[in-house]
Amino acid sequence: MLRSGKALTAAAAALLTVLGVSVARPAHAEDPAFLSLSAGYFDIIDGEHAGASAWAEYRHDKRFWIFKPMVGAMVASHGEMYGYAGVLVDIYFGRRWVLTPSFAPGLYWKGNSGDAKDLGNTIEFKSQLELSYRFDDRSRLGIAFNHMSNANLGEHNPGVENLMLTYSLPLGGK
Repeated sequence: MLRSGKALTAAAAALLTVLGVSVARPAHAEDPAFLSLSAGYFDIIDGEHAGASAWAEYRHDKRFWIFKPMVGAMVASHGEMYGYAGVLVDIYFGRRWVLTPSFAPGLYWKGNSGDAKDLGNTIEFKSQLELSYRFDDRSRLGIAFNHMSNANLGEHNPGVENLMLTYSLPLGGK
């Protein structure tokens, strides 16, 4: 069963997505693909296995309805690793601000360190919200918060929350 904080986070993310899609402009069709690099804090809420994390993500420029495919990987300071593929939606608020909810299933490896976080299963699901400022060259600087969980596929499902600073570099021309 989800902890009440996680349920509240999921409900808030769903509400923001629905509201954003209904009141904001759709994603810019001309947006290029992005290479997004992030650095942040792994296990920010529980903190028992807290550490640094680094993320790299390719965000495709093609859309399928409102969704864009993405693929990425994470490594954390205690040896944790996560590789994933999923979808995202860019929701524009004016010309500069972009809210990007995303969802991705992936494979998690705890590593061999005794300080690493055991998430209870190899299969984990990442839900993320990112708010970015879009520069004239289309690059973006933002803050992202995500939750990773095995959705009770394992006997234990502690989940983990991460907070990151993200820079998205546009690939290709204007």
